[in-house]
Amino acid sequence: MPASQPRSRARDRNNVLNRAEFLSLNQPLKGNQESRSSGRKQSGQAGAAGGQGSGPKERRQSQQLPEEDCMQLNPSFKGIAFNSLLAIDICMSKRLGVCASRASSWGGARSMINLLGITGHGIPWIAGTLICLVKSSTLAGQEVLMNLLLALLLDIMIVAGLQKLAKRKGPYDITPGLLDYLTMDTYAFPAGHASRVAMLSKFFLNHLVLAIPLRILLVLWALCVGLSRVMIGRHHITDVLSGFAFGYLQFRLVELIWMSSNTCQMLISIW
Repeated sequence: MPASQPRSRARDRNNVLNRAEFLSLNQPLKGNQESRSSGRKQSGQAGAAGGQGSGPKERRQSQQLPEEDCMQLNPSFKGIAFNSLLAIDICMSKRLGVCASRASSWGGARSMINLLGITGHGIPWIAGTLICLVKSSTLAGQEVLMNLLLALLLDIMIVAGLQKLAKRKGPYDITPGLLDYLTMDTYAFPAGHASRVAMLSKFFLNHLVLAIPLRILLVLWALCVGLSRVMIGRHHITDVLSGFAFGYLQFRLVELIWMSSNTCQMLISIW
């Protein structure tokens, strides 16, 4: 044993890593250890003091690991893509809002664009359907008009419910009109006018015999009404596109629950 100790000491002296310039690679500095230990003590004292005065929610937040904080700071690819598309949608919608106010580039055409939007409003269509239903004398006409009235009422209820859930504002701060409040069309997503004109155009194309020029005009009317809602700054582009999609789905729903002639006659007699 006495002979082995001098040998081990000699090996330690000859070892290059035991030199002073390499000690920092093998052992942490004392200053770092002291700062870390003091930091731990201070954090422990702060945690103990905070634990007495803070609630369980703050304690859970303070106990989160650094990895969890990094995961919260780094968004996912889906989140980045969604936010990018949302930013593009807002930018393009504001560029197309040329009639958002009188001071806009096309502010003089705002009244005409609003008039075009009224052609896709629910109140005039419901009133017109009721008048035609009263004056109709054929069973086939009454059947079509009753189902059209059902489609209009479903459109108002479905769009109002979706808007209450989404609560998305338009690209410009525009106060809804009186007719919009009557149909509960106060938010932007989805566009109520767009869903209504899409449902109406598809309904007429399927249940009315129209010439080809009239069919083309019907589709162009639906597109112009949807575009007018973006031009006056009331809806985003995605609101209008979503409205078109919901309008088509509403048409499919009405086709599934189509009321027969006998059912329509029974409802008319009750009314």
